[in-house]
Amino acid sequence: MVRFLIPLVAVVLFFLETEFALFSPIKWNGELAYLVPRFLILYLIFLSIYYNRKRAMLYGLIFGLLYDIFYIDIIGLYSFLYPFICFIAGSTVKYIHQHLFVTTTLSLLLVALLEIILHQFFLLISFTTIPFSEFLNQRLIPTMIANSIFLIMLGWTFRYLIQARVLQKANQSIL
Repeated sequence: MVRFLIPLVAVVLFFLETEFALFSPIKWNGELAYLVPRFLILYLIFLSIYYNRKRAMLYGLIFGLLYDIFYIDIIGLYSFLYPFICFIAGSTVKYIHQHLFVTTTLSLLLVALLEIILHQFFLLISFTTIPFSEFLNQRLIPTMIANSIFLIMLGWTFRYLIQARVLQKANQSIL
């Protein structure tokens, strides 16, 4: 049962991102703050760290392609970035401790890297004209705050779910 729960959670998070995106922008102190939910990539980072980097990269490729097709019409951007972020997360786990706090911090840093790469790419192709300082204040910081709240609420659940799958897989290999 846990075997099917991991991809099911990824599908649910893929659709929840669009629902939470409807709450953005938020007016805060007279300025607009854009909150970009990155629930799926946070989950994929946890998968890459606690379960299997190759599986997380495969999910990243599949959901990145779906994200490209349904939301941005630039095929290949998220299809490349999601597996790339999962690769970085899975590679750094060799050098860091897999404590939940460290994993959460790494996840948030990788989401910030993803947002910065996306902004720079869209700036390069003239899809946006927002300068970096405005991007930082209006989008990156609010996005990081929103995603950190999400991780504080559900990070331990992700870890528990993934560790349950690892345990199930280990028990099957023993039998």
